[in-house]
Amino acid sequence: MSNGSSDGSHLVEGLVLRGDARVYHVLIDGRSRPCAPGGRLFEELNERKSPVAVGDRVRVTLEGDPARIEEVLPRRNWLSKVASSHDPREQVLFANVDQVFVVGSLAAPKFSSNRADRILVGCHWSEIPAVVVLNKVDLDEDGEEESIRATYEAAGYEVLSTSALRGDGVETLRERLKGRTSVFYGASGVGKSSLLNALEPGLGLKIGKVSKYWDAGKHTTTFSSMVSLADGSLVIDTPGIRTFRPHGLVKTELRYRFPEFAPFLGKCHFADCSHDHEPGCAVAEAAEAGKLPPSRYLTYVELLDELDPPPEEVETISGEFA
Repeated sequence: MSNGSSDGSHLVEGLVLRGDARVYHVLIDGRSRPCAPGGRLFEELNERKSPVAVGDRVRVTLEGDPARIEEVLPRRNWLSKVASSHDPREQVLFANVDQVFVVGSLAAPKFSSNRADRILVGCHWSEIPAVVVLNKVDLDEDGEEESIRATYEAAGYEVLSTSALRGDGVETLRERLKGRTSVFYGASGVGKSSLLNALEPGLGLKIGKVSKYWDAGKHTTTFSSMVSLADGSLVIDTPGIRTFRPHGLVKTELRYRFPEFAPFLGKCHFADCSHDHEPGCAVAEAAEAGKLPPSRYLTYVELLDELDPPPEEVETISGEFA
């Protein structure tokens, strides 16, 4: 697909495969080409950190070296987070995907429910289907797989158990990826690149070692990149995350991003219950009684403290001191 821009230059359409600093690699007519975003895109950033994300469909002018991205086409979905604790802007991580695989490992490093929960909340908020992957089942000496599986299946999530080393679940994962654009997202060291290498040995993705002291992986993927499997499936491999705070999600919306809370919502003593500290809270009582996983509830409370209040609440607070 191609057309002309307002200045008369010829534009071609492409798919963003990778973003590295201010250079993006765009698939155009079967060839990956380095492209720089045009200045107009930065003028239109508003509160976003970067104008382009992996998975974007873009229009590019091939005139000049490097080629230049002139337009980002409308996204059907995207996942974003707050850029950092010191930068409140929206950081779009990827766009136009069919599903996200939230990859955690059962050992080296151990599974982090808090990290997984945060990404699942972001996917739910962005209306992107998510699957939980429990990798390194061959190292599950503590027998945690079943309890973790039960927690997320009770919340309505599909859970896949895999071992890149032994090959457990690799074919099931391959079938789940077929014909779709997917994302592997999780902490460093959980085995995202190892799983991709198991699915497609020819990829030769670099695999990092896990620090015994910190029980955490070192970053081997430093930027998001899209790879194509032999059957045509597309997978975005992301850098290992350290913190994830969904962008744009407000306190009053958070409760609806934990699907297992639904049977208890509306049953609290106070109609405006935040499900944090109030007496007679049906959600908190369900967590205490074991009807809700304590780990999931703890993530909810932690996120609640971090999120912004809804706009009307901000206006009310501002009005009181005007």
